[in-house]
Amino acid sequence: MALLDEAHRNELIFTDGAWRAGSGETIDVIEPATGDTLGQLALATPGDVAAAARSAAVAQREWAARPHVERAAVLRRAAGLWAEHAEEIAWWNVREVGAVPGMAAFAVHTAEQECWEASSLPGRPYGELIPSGEPRLSMTRRYPVGVVGVIAPFNVPIILAIRSVAPALALGNAVLLKPDPRTAVTGGVVLAALFREAGLPDGLLQVLPGGRDVGEAVVTDPRVPVISFTGSTPAGRRVGELAGSHLKRAHLELGGNSALVVLSDADVDTAVNLAAWGSWFHQGQICMTTGRHLVHESLYDDFVERLADKAAKLPVGDPARDQVALGPVIDAGQRDKIHGLVTSSVGGDVRVAAGGDYDRLFYRPTVLAGVTASTPAFTEEIFGPVAPVARFGTLDEAVALAGDSEYGLSLGIVTRDAMRGVELADRIPTGIAHINDQTVNDEANAPFGGIGGSGTGSRFGGAQANIEAFTETRWITVRSQAATYPF
Repeated sequence: MALLDEAHRNELIFTDGAWRAGSGETIDVIEPATGDTLGQLALATPGDVAAAARSAAVAQREWAARPHVERAAVLRRAAGLWAEHAEEIAWWNVREVGAVPGMAAFAVHTAEQECWEASSLPGRPYGELIPSGEPRLSMTRRYPVGVVGVIAPFNVPIILAIRSVAPALALGNAVLLKPDPRTAVTGGVVLAALFREAGLPDGLLQVLPGGRDVGEAVVTDPRVPVISFTGSTPAGRRVGELAGSHLKRAHLELGGNSALVVLSDADVDTAVNLAAWGSWFHQGQICMTTGRHLVHESLYDDFVERLADKAAKLPVGDPARDQVALGPVIDAGQRDKIHGLVTSSVGGDVRVAAGGDYDRLFYRPTVLAGVTASTPAFTEEIFGPVAPVARFGTLDEAVALAGDSEYGLSLGIVTRDAMRGVELADRIPTGIAHINDQTVNDEANAPFGGIGGSGTGSRFGGAQANIEAFTETRWITVRSQAATYPF
């Protein structure tokens, strides 16, 4: 039985356990590879957000009071449904997002793992005993925050929604989910349909696709005390400002410009394989994408030549119909941003070693050689399939180049001496570091997050990070006899 039917694809707001058209304008769901219309959706409005928040707050109280085994069972059923409907969901992800089939399958598998991991949260200890100087029992206890606002982007909509939705629900919260309108089927409708089939009570997951006004309504609604936002750094700053002015917690997972450092003892073919995947997987539309390649001067020319040769041989095209390594970028605006950074970077010693052009939304994997710390494609997040390559001579130079960024998300280091890699990683501030691997890695049980312009630190993945993100701590004391005071 299909998870999605025609009604779900054309009336994409899901509130109070039912599908209905939103109050906003109707837009087309476009397949980026072909320009074909896959369906239509009516966007939500701030008024829809307010109504959804009111009902979510009511539903949440009953949900939090349910036995922990019931909440865990819903998450386990959801995990099984991701596996059961994997082929259908992945097909939609390929068509709507432009992901190659392998990427789509990975996203669905990760969503399944996120639900399995979240299913363990309801049964975990929710407090601890602490010492007290008074004759009393003193303890801390974790409580659900209430309603969590989740704002997810277009690039990996399944993973970037479920990694907040699943733990928030498991810990006794309700969720308002605002997916990007460009990818609202796999980023929102799929989650609503799947959790309803898993038995999640009505009102606990509300799906509200919309634009900036809807996102601001989610952030500012007084019934939503915690915001989980994934998106660009400029948008994240705005979310953080709004949340701060309303005294709310905002968990911000933002952009990146992650470095892959190739040391002098590295095997070049190994490094090139890692570099290609890090920069071009999913068309470079991943926050952890390798945006800067720092290669020791003794390997530099060989590295650039081999990486450019690999770029020239990778097939680019429609992932739903052809065997390709790269699909389309999401839309013309994103393509033009990518191409603008490439063209503005070329000149002087900076040259295009491979790629640098496009056909419709299909951008060729690109290698830029001769870049420096001042090259636009090196300093800015590209969010496209572009590999800028700079050289360094000493480890101190590598540290300076890698650390010269407002971002601090992921780091890769390639070396035959793993401990040397660890020592180097200790000198470069990032939220994530991988020795002898590229920068794009994610596991449901591992804490994920960046520093600086990449966000507000690790708060997704792993029991402790998720519990801290989606619960509040209360101090509780108990005396056998009432305390007495001198007045």
